Amino acid sequence: MKRYAAAVCLLSLTGCTVGPKYHRPDVSPPAAYRNNFPGQPASAASLGDEKWWEVFQDSELQKLIRTALQQNFDARIAASRILQAQAQVGIAHANQLPSLSGGPEFLTEHLPIFGFSAFSLLASFSWDIDFWGKYRSATEAARANLLAAEWNRREVMATLVESLAAAYFQLRELDMELDISRRTLVSRQRSLQLTETLLHGGATSLLDVRQAQQLVETAAASIPDLERQIRQEEDQISTLIGANPEDIPRGLPLTGQPVPPTVPAGLPSRLLERRPDIRQAEQLLVAANAEIGVARAQFFPSLPLTAAAGVESIHLSNLLTSPSWNANVPLNESIFNGGALRSNLHLTEAQREQAVLTYRQTIQRAFQQVSDALIAYQKYREYREHEEALTTAAQDADRLSDLRYRAGSTSYLEVLSSETNFYSAQLDLARARLGERLSLVQLYIALGGGWEQ
Repeated sequence: MKRYAAAVCLLSLTGCTVGPKYHRPDVSPPAAYRNNFPGQPASAASLGDEKWWEVFQDSELQKLIRTALQQNFDARIAASRILQAQAQVGIAHANQLPSLSGGPEFLTEHLPIFGFSAFSLLASFSWDIDFWGKYRSATEAARANLLAAEWNRREVMATLVESLAAAYFQLRELDMELDISRRTLVSRQRSLQLTETLLHGGATSLLDVRQAQQLVETAAASIPDLERQIRQEEDQISTLIGANPEDIPRGLPLTGQPVPPTVPAGLPSRLLERRPDIRQAEQLLVAANAEIGVARAQFFPSLPLTAAAGVESIHLSNLLTSPSWNANVPLNESIFNGGALRSNLHLTEAQREQAVLTYRQTIQRAFQQVSDALIAYQKYREYREHEEALTTAAQDADRLSDLRYRAGSTSYLEVLSSETNFYSAQLDLARARLGERLSLVQLYIALGGGWEQ
């Protein structure tokens, strides 16, 4: 019996795996990103290597992100998927091990002539020897799926950081627009009072008063709409942090959020190791490759080892005096299955091919996102600089037109035009500043940042 067990163990240890070995598909990353900053060396460190709290230095935003990473439902669901994948690894690995079961049994039987009762205590042993690597391949696939679940969780974290930073910057921009509208309303109310005074003195017409009223109502009408957008943005942030709708604390103003003049993008080849979606796609490819090994092993005969031992007696007192055992190693092989095994193999091979294409597509999409984010950040920066110059000019024109009107050198129509242009320029500048910061957030996530803790 000992020799028999030793032979079986040796057979299981020397078994082979009939599945293909995994090799990472060949990809050709570019030497440098298109739209990289002029003069920026391709070998420089990447913005994606920095921790999210180093990129987003607003203390209130950092508190919101930390809360979201703990309480957000998408993050918690992703974590639960990891627990499921860990259990699947345990199940797959358990199939490689032998199983043992046993227990007492009482049998009674009554026949027409006589009846009898028997007592037994049995133990059974079974082990489906993994000679062809079917269970090893299944375990490899399960472990790859576990790693894919972990990278999926990191991708969820990065997306959460991106969404929360973008929503917070949007909130601060709306705060800025509201402040501009309120200051503009106060200024226009003063202008209305001036025109009414001039009307009573006979120095202007009722038309100027009505035009001044238009300016007042235009600024006043924008305030409740901005307040609506602010409340709704706060509700969105509350949901992201896993809380019911509530007031959101503010930190730095939008103009206080740092925006570096240039951003190091790093080497494109490093993106394959940093981007969670690329790493997840590769692990799913590893799992699909291992499933081919499971399908191929189905073509070969299985070697299930079964054994049983126990004692049996019609008298309980003699139960331990009648031992018996048996062992069996049948060779089971499928003779006819209607082509199911071959079709299953073709299915797993097609699934691996799909996984290869998905992996390459994910890489290609990542390079596009980095290139788009680089050009967006540069062009939003240029746009913001022009809007700053435009706002300065509009402010000076508004000041000069007001002086000319007070001196009686022009009509109120010039004041109306200048006031409108200055108000619009301030709002456009606020939106340009928002666009610059949102493009920085997108670039940071595209370069593989945001998931490290």
